Amino acid sequence: MASAVQRMEDLARSVTVHDPRVKVISNKDGSIVHHGREVLDRIVGQIASPVRWDLCMRTLEDLGVTAIIEMPPAGTLIGLIKRALPGIETLALKTPEDIPAARDLIARHGRPSTLIDQPTWRMLVAPFAGTFHRGADLGDEIARDGSIGRVIAKNENTEISAPHGGVIIEWLAEEGDPVSPGQPLVRLHPTGEHPGGEN
Repeated sequence: MASAVQRMEDLARSVTVHDPRVKVISNKDGSIVHHGREVLDRIVGQIASPVRWDLCMRTLEDLGVTAIIEMPPAGTLIGLIKRALPGIETLALKTPEDIPAARDLIARHGRPSTLIDQPTWRMLVAPFAGTFHRGADLGDEIARDGSIGRVIAKNENTEISAPHGGVIIEWLAEEGDPVSPGQPLVRLHPTGEHPGGEN
């Protein structure tokens, strides 16, 4: 499979990623990966690398995981977990008939996801037709209500601010591009709490 890695690396360069908002455990060495690009790189490299499920289980134990649901096709990993981590409740989700049991397991062991009120990214759009001019760079962290650039028209010159702040993860309009009302300009990854509990 080594010959496929280079091809997949070439294709992966065109994929836009953002940092995960939940813990991602890598099959490579059981470590928790915090950066989106590294997650993708590890997925590609995994094509020609052994799966270290033993190290993943060790990380699950260290994290204090109390229950695991294996998604279809399910059964193999649950069997390994039962032998290595007998204190963890498990469920192999194989058919629709298993869904009620999965819901019960989640209700007893789960907790609300931060993704409910903390989206993984936010987008800013042009307020009117004009020319877009950037005021920041890819990767910059923008403070709450900070500027990412301006939209300039014949009778308008408006600063585009980020109400929630965040890190610029993708430009959706280039410097000097003509833009129309509502056109996406930039995506930002949230870095802190949003004001007033709003999304």
